[in-house]
Amino acid sequence: MKSLRTLFYKPLSSTLTVTSVNGFHLRPAAKFATEAKQFACDIHIEFSGKRVNAKAVNAILSLNLDREDTFTLTAHGKDAKKALEILRQTFTLLMNAERDPRQIKKRDTSYQSPTYPGEIISEGIAVGNLHVFSVKEGGHRSLRSFEEAIKESAAELEKLYANSKKDADAHIYLAQQALLLSLVEEIDTLEDFSARIEVEKALLKHGRHAAKIADLNDLLYRVKKQMGYDYQVSLPKTPFILSADDLLPSQIKILENSTVLGVVLTNSSLTSHTAILLRASGIPSILLEKPLNKEAQKVILDAYSGVIVLQPSPDDLIHAFKRQNEDEKLQFEIRQNRFKPAITQEGEKISVFANVSDLDSAKSAKEEGAEGIGLLRSEFLFKTHKPIVRDQVKAYRAIFDLFEDITVRTLDVGGDKALPYIDIPKEQNPFLGIRGIRLLKSEPKLLEEQLEAIFLAAENRPIKVMFPMISTPEEFREAKSFALNIALEKDIPIDNLRFGMMIEVPSVLFALREFNDLVDFYSIGTNDLAQYLFAVERTHPTLKIDPASPILFNVIGQIIKESTRPVSLCGELAGDTRAIPRLLETGIRTLSVSGKRIGQIKERIRDV
Repeated sequence: MKSLRTLFYKPLSSTLTVTSVNGFHLRPAAKFATEAKQFACDIHIEFSGKRVNAKAVNAILSLNLDREDTFTLTAHGKDAKKALEILRQTFTLLMNAERDPRQIKKRDTSYQSPTYPGEIISEGIAVGNLHVFSVKEGGHRSLRSFEEAIKESAAELEKLYANSKKDADAHIYLAQQALLLSLVEEIDTLEDFSARIEVEKALLKHGRHAAKIADLNDLLYRVKKQMGYDYQVSLPKTPFILSADDLLPSQIKILENSTVLGVVLTNSSLTSHTAILLRASGIPSILLEKPLNKEAQKVILDAYSGVIVLQPSPDDLIHAFKRQNEDEKLQFEIRQNRFKPAITQEGEKISVFANVSDLDSAKSAKEEGAEGIGLLRSEFLFKTHKPIVRDQVKAYRAIFDLFEDITVRTLDVGGDKALPYIDIPKEQNPFLGIRGIRLLKSEPKLLEEQLEAIFLAAENRPIKVMFPMISTPEEFREAKSFALNIALEKDIPIDNLRFGMMIEVPSVLFALREFNDLVDFYSIGTNDLAQYLFAVERTHPTLKIDPASPILFNVIGQIIKESTRPVSLCGELAGDTRAIPRLLETGIRTLSVSGKRIGQIKERIRDV
């Protein structure tokens, strides 16, 4: 019998195709299910004869949807039409936001003793005793009820997300939280929860998302610990290299507080959450095909070459220690010199600024040696709800207090970035649609309030305001006029402010002389500029842009040559140490990079 909420409505459906090389895995599935829960109608996914609830993360995962799999999304109820439209757009954005697992190029190796090859998870080199990982479940003391343990586990994951400072690994914790809450629906006991976990593991075991079994085990592990179950992880007190079949994501925190030198896994994947967290922690790690079940003395884990040497010769050890010392010396020098200016061999000073996305990343960038903020991504204030002017002022002022030189980019959404409270019509190609400064047409109030907040927070500081996605001189004139009128209407003095623009749309290249008379500065966004130059969407699952293409460097050189205004570069290319010599050859003298890359980029500049 149909429910009352669907009785008088026809079901609506849409066909969607997975384009991510990683498949429809836990993180995007969690975000998709969370979005689906906002609607009252029934929503289902049908694939290969199975029909599951699209509001349940575990149900989506059980379909094991892989790249190029096509499924049917069905909505049935009062708000079905809106749900289908929003979820189609959400799915497209989730697929576009996915990245290929980073394949790290192996360095040549020349060890005398036999080596066992593997795939590199996280680069580095370690020499130490090999320890085989084991966990024993000890006694149980009644600490919390099952219901309390679920609440505490969910809160713990929320806290881990908050403390991760929004790094690349942060959304792992939110995805696990969503999976946990999905699994415990209509579950009242640990026994039923354990049984549910086993069912879900069986559904994933031989599918595309088998690596996510570790997340299911991790959730059971967290809940049982909250209830008072004791798990004994025995790790050496002296430095060691760990061999494990696999690790739970939560166990990486245990390793971070241990004397571990490196990790060897045999039953994981480069895209597993365990691998992501190992990379984030900086622990040298590789993935072997065959397990290492025996402990051994003095082995070499070379996660630059992707090998482990179980019985190294004296010369092998000398070679490994030499490379290890070189790494340590380099990292020490980078750390020691991070606040010093980046001066080339010819004595030319290159400014190294930071790309930041919130107060925490701004503080971190300052500690890493940033000379200023070359790109403040203001979207962090707008992600979940529309912020009021007072809250924006407070947030901007806290960041402005940290540096003397700051460039703040006005709201840049659209393309692969959406806001839940503004309605951007569905577009065939959102990267060519309403995004960046084009919001001025559809959401003028949003930009008006943001500019007012920036002006108020700036006070007497020489803040630079930058407009994204400018394509014509008329667009810049309109944007600047809009900003000046706000200052006039609100009676806010802005003589200390300068107005500039991102160079990311190729049409700008043909109007630079006219732009020179309008703008105070430029910032080249190489990610989008390359996307539009080569007509390849930067999140496309198969087509790739060569980041070292001579064409891109020629374009940057042409911009420097024709510009009479200061030019900086803030795209990913600025943070690529291999690209630094060629970038400096173009004439670029100001780079803005991820805070974590500042020390390395400065050190590379000093070698040019």
